[in-house]
Amino acid sequence: MSTHDQLPRRQMLLASAAAVGGPALATAGAGPGAGGADPHESDKVLRIGVISATIRGKPQTRNGHTWHFAQYLHPTADIDAYCKFVDPGSAKFFREYMRNPKFTFDQLPFPDTKITHYYDVDTQAATDFTQAFPGVEVANSIEEMVEQVDAIWLGDASGFGDDHFDLVAPGLKKGLPTFCDKPIGETPAGTRKILEFATQHNAPIMSSSLFRHEWGAEAALRKRDSGEFGSIQYVIASVQGGYSESGWMVYGQHPAWTVMTLLGPGVEAVSMYARENVAHALITYPDRMPAEIWFGRPNSTWEYCHTEVHFEKMKFAYTAGIEGDFWYGHHYEMFRMAATFREMVKTRREPIPHQEILEVTAIVHAAAKSLTEQSRLVKLTEVM
Repeated sequence: MSTHDQLPRRQMLLASAAAVGGPALATAGAGPGAGGADPHESDKVLRIGVISATIRGKPQTRNGHTWHFAQYLHPTADIDAYCKFVDPGSAKFFREYMRNPKFTFDQLPFPDTKITHYYDVDTQAATDFTQAFPGVEVANSIEEMVEQVDAIWLGDASGFGDDHFDLVAPGLKKGLPTFCDKPIGETPAGTRKILEFATQHNAPIMSSSLFRHEWGAEAALRKRDSGEFGSIQYVIASVQGGYSESGWMVYGQHPAWTVMTLLGPGVEAVSMYARENVAHALITYPDRMPAEIWFGRPNSTWEYCHTEVHFEKMKFAYTAGIEGDFWYGHHYEMFRMAATFREMVKTRREPIPHQEILEVTAIVHAAAKSLTEQSRLVKLTEVM
């Protein structure tokens, strides 16, 4: 049976989102009339400024991390306009899931957020975005934008993070809650610079991969925290896309975030080996069993990502999909990321410790260094 035929499952998804997030997330997205909702919760509409990062200075005309991820924060969309601008696959996904009223998880649209400004060095791309999302204005500059918004969302689908500090610094300097996409600062030094600047200006900051917000990841954390299955012995995080040096620096963030989400910070060293279009990394800790990353995992059938969590008493495996439906699962993880950001904006409580964000960047760079040095174990302290 397809997920389309099981719409009551939305109630379970809603319950799980609240359970995983605890009190801070229990009200994330509660609409008018929702049980326990504060009747004054939606009195203030949070104004979100969205920024599209570049790829080594070149615009990302249809940046999926703004056109897809950030759109959850805006209540209205011109579906025909959106579908005119994007590729056919994205248009189909937008119609069937992201803006389909049957698939709202009983929380969308959020009652108290709207994107008011969009900044892109490609002004035509920004103008196109405002046509797809009525009510959004093109920002002439980031400095102008930060004077008119309550929070910043920096989206980066395929960039390396080299421009992120310059793009988020004006908002952080004003103390604005900020989502800064991965790779947050390109290098460990760059990531540390952004995190320390945010701390200096008392600006809540969030950065993560979608993999942290997968339905399966949340289920794994519930199993871990229940204690019923014993402790996690080790994790195998896999991504199917083929390995390349540049691809690892950007998309190696995803499985690294899976490991960080499930096992936490405190990584000691990383070793990586690559052959043809497949890479394997070993992530070691001084006080617990290691984790594995397969980047470019060869599968007989396509799976964007596959994770195995080996507990003392069971193995739990999951993909990005929900009941085999990748697109429904993809919709869920994007929604959960947006909901987590929204909660941070409202509470000013950071959902992810800075150490975790920094170690993910360091894992990726330690692995790259290991690959050039006969796959030796490279300590994170060498790259941090």
